[in-house]
Amino acid sequence: MGAQRAENNSASTDRAEDLEGFGVAVVHEDGRWKVKALTSAALTSLSVAEEELRALRSAGAFFGLLDVDDEFFIVLRPAPSGTRLLLSDATAAIDYDIAADVLEALNVEVPDIDPDELDDVEPWEEGDLSLLADLGLPEPVLAVITSETDLYPDEQLGMIAQRLGFTTELTGVLDKLPR
Repeated sequence: MGAQRAENNSASTDRAEDLEGFGVAVVHEDGRWKVKALTSAALTSLSVAEEELRALRSAGAFFGLLDVDDEFFIVLRPAPSGTRLLLSDATAAIDYDIAADVLEALNVEVPDIDPDELDDVEPWEEGDLSLLADLGLPEPVLAVITSETDLYPDEQLGMIAQRLGFTTELTGVLDKLPR
């Protein structure tokens, strides 16, 4: 992943059409999981991702999973008291505006790391590791998933889906997305 990031350092981080990855909304309602694709704009704007999730108007639990540029992932769970957030790699805020927005929402400063030294820095997560605990993904398990930095974000999100039981639904949506 580090070599891929080095190639992307000069790329614009504000244009959704330039980003790889995906965003999905996950809903648990009436004992069933439903997964729906989010727009590509959700990969570049935290507020757009939140708006798209809130538009679901689900009576059940819901959250979003964003694989941004195959570099890092974000889990977001809007609630009346504020959106709960998890960023898999805080160092991504140096190159990606949406990651910086997540850190800002968490009141965490963007790491002071020279972009040329990013490949030498071990990534770390920031945010709420317990945001999916009530759905069956305990904080220690999510901590292990985020610490698997040798995996790509889609693989880590696949582990979350497997643990919570919506792998089939996620795969069904991802298979339909243009890649």
